[in-house]
Amino acid sequence: MSKIRHLILVALMTLAAANVAAKDYQMTLFGIKSDGTTMNTRSIQKAIDYIAQQGGGRLVFTVGRYLTGSIHMRSNVTLHLSEGAILVGSTNPYDYDMELNSWYGLILANKQDNIAITGKGVIEGQGRALANNFLAQACNGIINDPLKLGRVANRPKLIYFRECNHVTVKDITLQNPAFWTQTYDQCTNLVIDGITVHSRAYWNNDGMDIVDCNGALIQNCYVDATDDAICLKSHDAKSLCQNITVRNNKACSSASGIKFGTASVGGFKNIRIVNNTIFDTFRSAITIQAVDGGHVENIIVDSLRSINTGNPIYLVVGQRRGDAHELIEVNDDTNKPGRSRMDNVHISNVYAEVPATKPDAGYEYEGPTEDNPRNISPSAIVGLENNHITNVSIENVEIVYPGGGDPNYARVGTDELDKVPEMPRAYPEFSQHKELPAWGFYVRHADGVTFRNVRLTARKADYRPAIVLDDVNRGSFTKIKVAEPKAGKKQQIFAHNSKQIKK
Repeated sequence: MSKIRHLILVALMTLAAANVAAKDYQMTLFGIKSDGTTMNTRSIQKAIDYIAQQGGGRLVFTVGRYLTGSIHMRSNVTLHLSEGAILVGSTNPYDYDMELNSWYGLILANKQDNIAITGKGVIEGQGRALANNFLAQACNGIINDPLKLGRVANRPKLIYFRECNHVTVKDITLQNPAFWTQTYDQCTNLVIDGITVHSRAYWNNDGMDIVDCNGALIQNCYVDATDDAICLKSHDAKSLCQNITVRNNKACSSASGIKFGTASVGGFKNIRIVNNTIFDTFRSAITIQAVDGGHVENIIVDSLRSINTGNPIYLVVGQRRGDAHELIEVNDDTNKPGRSRMDNVHISNVYAEVPATKPDAGYEYEGPTEDNPRNISPSAIVGLENNHITNVSIENVEIVYPGGGDPNYARVGTDELDKVPEMPRAYPEFSQHKELPAWGFYVRHADGVTFRNVRLTARKADYRPAIVLDDVNRGSFTKIKVAEPKAGKKQQIFAHNSKQIKK
């Protein structure tokens, strides 16, 4: 760890300790009721405003259920939920405010400093009832559902903080939101530490979304979500999600475990993803994407364990926004989409097991099956013909696949590489290409790719080779071990239209 990064993390943790040490105000002082039926919105808001006026402190909730609608955080205020305290969101859609005409939320903050949510208590969203009430209002024509999805695209989150500085969320349990659990949008100096997330009350329930933030530490968390578990996003072409560390977390999802995007408009820079475990997850353990004009650079993924996950690693470049022939090379003052780019990604010390069957089978909200049926997909590094991914290293990686690819079922072989579509405008998922010609790794349109000490195992024989390279320049593949039953002298690394490949 660099000295600068170490100092940043120390400063963030010091801030968390300072929040805990602030002056306490008991909720009873403000007439806040713990009976689970009294609507406490105005009382809680009065408490937050009063504490802020006194220079800051902690609003402490003791054992009980506290029903509320939207509340707005103020600078220098901490909500502290002691063990046994449950902050309960209303099921009435009209008890929720919309921050910045953008997102509904239970706990909201806009341009506040030194705010925190701490304690061993619970924030309960009652999300299924709330989401169904939103849907009923949409069906009655009262609430507009512009996407016409039949599930209302914008439902209340538990937390939505925007442009806040020095934010701490520690030890709390967040459960049953109606939509994404928590979003931190263009915040700086963010610490999320030791929280538990249960987010399976409805569709599209992300575990956490870190949007265009600068300086964040996400560690020691457990996340169980119907949609992406830990998701970094970039919504603004003038912004970046940067200087982020994600470490020591465990997650499962009906979508992806740890994901960059979507969206990826501005981009991602200086991201470290260290010592995380992804399990029972429908899509990818780690998805890194640049598909909306943003730049992805300087990414480290180290010590990743992926068990019963549909895909271990997926890197992709696309161009979903703007005219691909008129894109500017870098984002500028016009806020137009730039040319997507991915450079300098290092993935090491990975162990993964991919099942032959659907890894999230039995979940109440399973991942969608729009790309099925298909043979099991490999890990992939997929650029575009006119926009290559550059400088990717894969080192000390072991992946166990089920094998069993059937050419009589849906064949795409090494003599049919042109059947794999480019798909620059597709929604980026590892299964988007359906059939791929490799069972272990598929690499296309990439420059400067290094594989070292990589072991790929297929439990059953597969008609495809382990690794297929298509339009790859400057590739090094050393200490590659492939285990496949009945493979004989089968060529396991197949290179097509590629240059300067060292095997």
